[in-house]
Amino acid sequence: MTESEKSGTGAPRWKCVCAYDGAPFSGWQSQAGGNSIQDVLEARLTQIFGTPRRIHGSGRTDAGVHARAQVFHFEAEWRHGPERLLAAMRSELVPAIQIISVRQVSPEFHARFSATGKIYTYYLHIGDADPFTRPYCWPVFRELDFVAMEAAAAELRGTHDFKAFSAFNGTEREDTVRDLRRLEIARRGAKVRITAEANGFLYKMVRSLAGALVAAGEGRMPAEAVRAILAAKVRTNAVRTAPPEGLFLEKVLYR
Repeated sequence: MTESEKSGTGAPRWKCVCAYDGAPFSGWQSQAGGNSIQDVLEARLTQIFGTPRRIHGSGRTDAGVHARAQVFHFEAEWRHGPERLLAAMRSELVPAIQIISVRQVSPEFHARFSATGKIYTYYLHIGDADPFTRPYCWPVFRELDFVAMEAAAAELRGTHDFKAFSAFNGTEREDTVRDLRRLEIARRGAKVRITAEANGFLYKMVRSLAGALVAAGEGRMPAEAVRAILAAKVRTNAVRTAPPEGLFLEKVLYR
């Protein structure tokens, strides 16, 4: 964390939890054009406070990725309590974004740097999905071998260098070791849920893990191949990045 990120403005710090449908947006992070979730939230805060407000999220989600509990913080003077701030933030906000909670926190809290882990879910659908499910899953048009998927998941769980399972775009000095505490697969009828929990995730790592598990289920990536790719630490075409529509940020973990 840089000194500027630590210092803040001296105004009260507010921790917010929000949910969003990522389909209409270009991702979380602010960018030219103003069509990110961050841009929309900052515009609403500017309307409330009359001056520009910068928010800091727990991390970035890509275009098309959803969240049930993304966390962000900002600083502002507000004398009317968190309930009225929550009501003000919800008012006139686009329907694809919901503010779930707002509370004042210590100046030391940081949405990103205070986090100890994250939980994501990824949804598959065996066969074609109905119009109300299709926007939020990856339809897979062949039966999957769930024994093979579990064997691949067992290779991935634990502390590893996951460089081969990310769309790596950082410097060579960036640490790519992560503790994948949980990688579980559950099926109910045609619906399949993959749950991943780690102390942190690399760029497109969860979608790469989902792609690898599907490849294992289709018989294209046995457990020993997963083990070899992990050991090689080199991204290959064998690791497919799953579509963004099926991915949800479920929870950000804090002590």
